[in-house]
Amino acid sequence: MTYDFLNNKKFLFDRWAPSYDWLFPSVFYRAIHKRLLEYVNLPERANVLDIGCGTGRLLERLATEFPDLQGTGLDLSANMLRMARLTNRRHPRLIYVEGKAESLPFAEGQFDAVFSTISFLHYLEPQQVVSEISRVLSPGGCFYLVDITSKKDAQPQLLPISPRGIRLYSPNQRQLLGSSAGLLCLSHHYLLGPVLLTIFAKPRI
Repeated sequence: MTYDFLNNKKFLFDRWAPSYDWLFPSVFYRAIHKRLLEYVNLPERANVLDIGCGTGRLLERLATEFPDLQGTGLDLSANMLRMARLTNRRHPRLIYVEGKAESLPFAEGQFDAVFSTISFLHYLEPQQVVSEISRVLSPGGCFYLVDITSKKDAQPQLLPISPRGIRLYSPNQRQLLGSSAGLLCLSHHYLLGPVLLTIFAKPRI
């Protein structure tokens, strides 16, 4: 992963942040979040992480659905995080951290659940990201991966619509990424069109 690639992504989302919640993608994400919550099962007083959290809308929904939840949002864009803090001030148990999914600044086994919603397709090192997610998940914890899927099993489908493209993964490719990081693939669920939820679990010790 190159420094220029990260800078380009950061610049793009920093510019996008002020208007993000008024644009079509935000409406699309809200519909996905609503369907995602039908499959989310969290322990009491869960501690969760949302990587690529953007303006924090998923964490806001989770905090409303699970009032005792403690949540951390991580994003590459400082401006996205600034908007998240402004719009979620009524949820004091939510915090937002600037950082990279490839090197999560958190302790081993820190979270009961990790979420990634339409952000995994941006990562140039998907195996490293999944390995980091596995590291910070507690035994028995779940990883909820929501992204546009592909029907191509031979290799990820590359779409050249951003500086280094985006990558779409088939259900089998997702399962292989998870198993390589020690995660069990529990199920797949289509949420909206080609948007697929894959639920992984970290085995209990």
